[in-house]
Amino acid sequence: MRSKISAENRKIVFSRFFFYITLQSTWGIIQTVLGFCVWLRYRSCPHHFYRGAVHTEWPESSGVSLGLFIFTPKPGAEGQDNMGKERSARLRVHEYGHTIQSLLLGPLYLIVIGLPSLVWSRWKRLIWLRRERGISYSWFYTERWADWLGERITKEKSCGE
Repeated sequence: MRSKISAENRKIVFSRFFFYITLQSTWGIIQTVLGFCVWLRYRSCPHHFYRGAVHTEWPESSGVSLGLFIFTPKPGAEGQDNMGKERSARLRVHEYGHTIQSLLLGPLYLIVIGLPSLVWSRWKRLIWLRRERGISYSWFYTERWADWLGERITKEKSCGE
């Protein structure tokens, strides 16, 4: 059954998606091309559109956002600490927040957000420090900002604490 959305609302939704995709494909082209390369690697995984972004449920244990592409663990997949649907949905909102950062920063995204976020999430010393001192993953500026943007734009809850 077709949703009862007015023609005017459909135009607004279409124009927002068109604007989002156009900006990610121009201003955010560097991270979008990288995201497309990752998408090609995981093309056999489930994909769907989420607010203009291409969302892939991949077999990895963490999320990544590169331009137009969002990658999150598949809910309930083995080896994912049994990630539930709610946690997966919250991570998707967080990663969508990173796509908005990409729209705002364009070619600076990988330097200002991507690299610091990667170091914060993967460097063993920082992982240990967060665990030892009880520091939230969302404490770091890249993650806190992604949570805030994702929640503000989607009106859904993110994974931030």
